[in-house]
Amino acid sequence: MSSLPDLLSISDVADRIPPLLAEAARLKATRRSPGRSRPLAGRSVALIFEKPSTRTRTSFEVGIHELGGHAVYLSKSDLQLGRGETIGDTARVLSRYCDAIVYRAFRHEDVLELARTASIPVVNALDDREHPCQILADLLTMHERWNGAFHGKRLAWIGDGNNVLHSLLLGAAAVGLDLTAATPAEYAPHPDVVRAAEQLAARSGAHLRYIRDPKEAAQGADALYTDVWVSMGDEAEAAERQRAFDGYQINAALLATAAPTAFVLHDLPAHRGQEITDDVLDGPQSAAWDQAENRLHAQKAVLELLLPPLAGA
Repeated sequence: MSSLPDLLSISDVADRIPPLLAEAARLKATRRSPGRSRPLAGRSVALIFEKPSTRTRTSFEVGIHELGGHAVYLSKSDLQLGRGETIGDTARVLSRYCDAIVYRAFRHEDVLELARTASIPVVNALDDREHPCQILADLLTMHERWNGAFHGKRLAWIGDGNNVLHSLLLGAAAVGLDLTAATPAEYAPHPDVVRAAEQLAARSGAHLRYIRDPKEAAQGADALYTDVWVSMGDEAEAAERQRAFDGYQINAALLATAAPTAFVLHDLPAHRGQEITDDVLDGPQSAAWDQAENRLHAQKAVLELLLPPLAGA
């Protein structure tokens, strides 16, 4: 595959998802093999994290190391960003030191600004609009469970029309996966994302539906997916959100309405007893732990795509 300038949205890799998943699967299968390749040898990657993280930070740091590169972790308090330096100036400086930037941000506009001014590839590791790295891991998980078949399968999203659903809509539409999203009316996905997803779906043949009833969405589905109702930055709305999402919990009763072979996805961290129950998250139909592991393998494939080996490395 030819290299990629940035990964800011799942749309940036809409036409490259199959080979990316194939490479992620190969990296997963050969992870412990002696003499594995180290294509990031001599490369350094800056990790800017405005939000705390377990899976994103760990998977990127481990993945960069396993590919032979060096990760430089930078929280906002470690940077002059916290004292008023502009995002553009930070991007220009880091471009002189590093080979790529992974940015976990509050605002999508800040990710775009960093990418506009950086002269090295930028990876969106989560912002308030999208979470593309998560969805590549999710698609890898579904690819494994369905033996590579997306067409003819149906995924049901139960919950908030948030950044994860935005990337999931685009990713599902790109690979031809049918998706039914059940959200409260006031927490529906953004219309701009819906339009972009519908354009991709028109090419792939995916069917996208937007409804309110979680039971209707779950009926006969091949997989159910949920996320927290109160994300970082939404804490002031906690009580209002919990009222709005009453009835949107994935529990044993809802899971029983899905296909007998259905599995459950959750990008974690989970608020157990709210959007999902313990018996489902820890049960035999849970794929959440595979999802978490697959962040590592999918992101390694992305890094390979962004950073081809240095000459002579």
